[in-house]
This record gives sequence, C-alpha cells and structure tokens, in this order.
Amino acid sequence: MKIENTTALVTGANRGLGKAIVDALAEAGATVYAAARSDRGTERPNIVPVTLDVTEPGAVADVAARLSEVTLLVNNAGVLVRGGPISAPDLAGARAEMEVNYFGSLAMARAFAPVIERNGGGAIVNVASILAHVPIPGAGTYSASKAAALSMTQAMRAELAPRGIRVIGLLPAFVDTDMAAGHSGIKLSPEAVAADLLDALRGDTEDIYPGRARELVQAFYVDPKGYERQLANIPAPSHATRQAAAQ
Repeated sequence: MKIENTTALVTGANRGLGKAIVDALAEAGATVYAAARSDRGTERPNIVPVTLDVTEPGAVADVAARLSEVTLLVNNAGVLVRGGPISAPDLAGARAEMEVNYFGSLAMARAFAPVIERNGGGAIVNVASILAHVPIPGAGTYSASKAAALSMTQAMRAELAPRGIRVIGLLPAFVDTDMAAGHSGIKLSPEAVAADLLDALRGDTEDIYPGRARELVQAFYVDPKGYERQLANIPAPSHATRQAAAQ
C-alpha cells in the first residue's frame, strides 16, 4: 500500500497511540482524518479533525457518508476499566469496554468497508492487544474485549479479502500512554508502534506484534498454559481510565 496515495481515518486520534499513528501517516504523505470524541488535541497541520463517538450508530453512519474518499481505516479508539470478571464491582466496565473495543470497531468496519471497496480497495487496521491471547486477570474484562476484537479481525480478513480490502491486526504489549501509566514494566513508545504499522501497510504483514509483544506471542505459542500462569501474577494498571486514543 502506498501511504502517500492514501486517505486515512484514525479513531481515538487525540492522544497516545492514535496521535502517533496520525502523525506518522501524515508525515508519510497520507491525507488523514483524526477522529475522537473531542476535537481537542487533533488540531495539527495537514490533519483534519473529526468529532466522533464510535458507540453512536448515527454518528458512524454520518461520518462514513461524509468521508467518501477513505481508503484506510484504523480502529484505534479504546477504553480500559480496571477489574477482573469477578472482582469488578459491576458489569458497567465490561460493557463499556465491549462497546468501544469490539462493537465500536465492528460498526466502523461495517460502515467503511463499502467506502473502501468503492475507492478501489485499501485496508482496515484493528488495534487489539497482546492480552487478546491470554489476559492479565486484573484487566480481565479489557482482555476479553480485545480477544473479541482479534477474533473479529480474523473473520473480517477472510470476508473482505475478495473485495480488495486487507485487514490487519495490531497487537502491542504495554505502550507508553496514559492507559498504561500505572504499569511499571517495559513500555514501547507510541511512535515505535506507529512505525511498525506503516511498515506492515507497505508490506504484506497481517498481524503486527511490536517490540516485546513479539517475544510474548512466541512464548504463548510455545507454552500456552505456562504463559497463562506467568501473566496471572502481573497487576493491571493502578488506576481506572477511559480514553479513546491509547492502547
């Protein structure tokens, strides 16, 4: 995919990983629509801000109708609410994570697949997480939403390939954003993750595991149960957060 000939729409674009992806695409010569629930933080040269809540069906449909030249969709909008499936005080956090991380990405893909096809093909990128494979129990509902996003990505890939649309999964480990602020371990810069994504778009990679995520997914496939036991002892980020940019 030639980035310089691309018109991209990135959700969750006002900070963190989304902002880094927007900046990398714009620097590479793409026309970029930067979508977020608020325009704050998206006002930059050669980047068009778009106000969008991916959980609002009417707003998604309106944006798809207006941005008829899009050839690349990056579903980056995400939310993390700290808590395990049992330890969380109620189901509100799990529902919020599913609404944004799974249903929001699904709604955007359904709305923009016909747009991209009409424009001669292109790509959809779904930002999942290494936690899609095995969860951190303290962020278990978040991990479940990302597992759903990964499964959706795989099914979508098979459906859309005949229509000239590549579907790419981006599965980082901890990225140095607000969402991972409470994690004291190794974190990759958003810019490094964005660079890996652009490399994949230019090539033929289907699933991207930036930085340490490559080692983690290899460990998972070698010994899935051992990997599960290892992650069981890792705490979730120390504060609950809702945001539409960083993973």
